Amino acid sequence: MQEKIIVMADSCCDVGRDLQEKYNIRVLPVHVIYPEREYEDGVDIDPKTIYQRFPDEIPTTSMPSPGEILDFLEKLREEGYTHCISVNISDHLSGTVNNVQAVAGEVEGLTTYVYNTKDISFGSGVYAVYAAKLVREGVPFDEICRRMEEKREDSHLMFYMDTLDYLKKGGRIGNVAFMIANVLHMKPIIACDPDGVYYTVAKIRGARKGKQRVIDEIAKRVGDRKCWLAVLHGDDEEEGKRTVEMIRERIPQGELIYFNQINASLAVNTGPGLIGVLAFVEP
Repeated sequence: MQEKIIVMADSCCDVGRDLQEKYNIRVLPVHVIYPEREYEDGVDIDPKTIYQRFPDEIPTTSMPSPGEILDFLEKLREEGYTHCISVNISDHLSGTVNNVQAVAGEVEGLTTYVYNTKDISFGSGVYAVYAAKLVREGVPFDEICRRMEEKREDSHLMFYMDTLDYLKKGGRIGNVAFMIANVLHMKPIIACDPDGVYYTVAKIRGARKGKQRVIDEIAKRVGDRKCWLAVLHGDDEEEGKRTVEMIRERIPQGELIYFNQINASLAVNTGPGLIGVLAFVEP
């Protein structure tokens, strides 16, 4: 039987609508919870709403339930897909990947490969784009899975954070780290380590120096290799555009494939003023 392959990603992978449409990527929404109701990330709530309700209202988030995931996968099977590649953020940052893994085997007629990226945001989402590009090129399912395993060390994403307030309120950092950074007026650069856990790459005084350090760190990891590039921002499109120009100058062999506002569920824990830079080497 001929394979019909679909790529899905949870919404914390930050695959924007343009990329979803271009590469036929389906997105499983995370929930954003306000007192009045629960919203589905990217469906009935967008990041602008989150920023408009800051700082007085800071919502929480929750992963999709096993039942929602089962319904999502069964719908893909009903559309005629025989194979699914599920791209998910780190299991240390969300339980979604574990829920998908638990449910996937229950859908008869749909073979699902669950990929734990050990990253977040477009550091994860770039793997969905990579997989979908291979699908479009006619690469068989098993070969795509093998190639994705080989690319595990090739996605490099770092975030400059203008404030730690939202990470602190979301329980992502401890009181001591928060107090020290605030007292010293330090701006952190964060990334995920190989296990998919947040760590601090550096702490810099001054926004401009911080963003330049992000680009320098990414450039060190890329070297002279070809790569895909992406820039994400937190409610600051103009600063995002300036960062695009900086990284194009620093990594001229890179191809910018994505520039966007960070999604709603991630905005909850990062707040305004964030800049993220990604490089995916040798795509």
